[in-house]
Amino acid sequence: MQPFTKLTGVAAPLDRANVDTDQIIPKQFLKRIERTGFGQFLFYDWRFLGDGRTPDPDFELNQPGYEEATILLAGRNFGSGSSREHAPWALDDYGFRCVIAPSYADIFYNNCFQNGLLPVVLPEETVKELMHKAQANPGYQLTVDLPEQTVSDEDGFTVSFEIDPFRKLRLLNGLDDIGSTLQHTQEIDVFETQRPHWMSRVIV
Repeated sequence: MQPFTKLTGVAAPLDRANVDTDQIIPKQFLKRIERTGFGQFLFYDWRFLGDGRTPDPDFELNQPGYEEATILLAGRNFGSGSSREHAPWALDDYGFRCVIAPSYADIFYNNCFQNGLLPVVLPEETVKELMHKAQANPGYQLTVDLPEQTVSDEDGFTVSFEIDPFRKLRLLNGLDDIGSTLQHTQEIDVFETQRPHWMSRVIV
């Protein structure tokens, strides 16, 4: 998993509340067995017109200035609905490394950390302020500093955010559950050599 430390990038505003995972990545695209390739289907029903190929010019991410966005500004309760892990996969594959919203659905929030995507929680008024800046100035950039736990811009705006220390450590080091477990390989090896032989037998 790619570590997350400090990100400076274009912020794209998605001024919609209760965006669920089926809107993030529709169910018909969940047949892939890899974690990659989902970005092309991100927000599919919103990004494209009825033919499924022509970009909808009215959708936020299709408008000039947001093509290379790496930070998504979203409304409250982002990622609600089903627990599909494909939602953070699609966001990451599209190019987003951070989502900033007033609140998230719990499972989606947890899945973000498992996949190297930083979900920042800020007050709704603050997110609205950032959205207005991004809407008024396409290409507007933010800097998300995980070690310092701040979000800032070039105009002097700075705000702090909270994050669980353990989750922060894992993101900084690019560790998912498996990676965290592998940090204790020596202890696991010692345990395996010390436990009784009969416990290692496979019972059929």
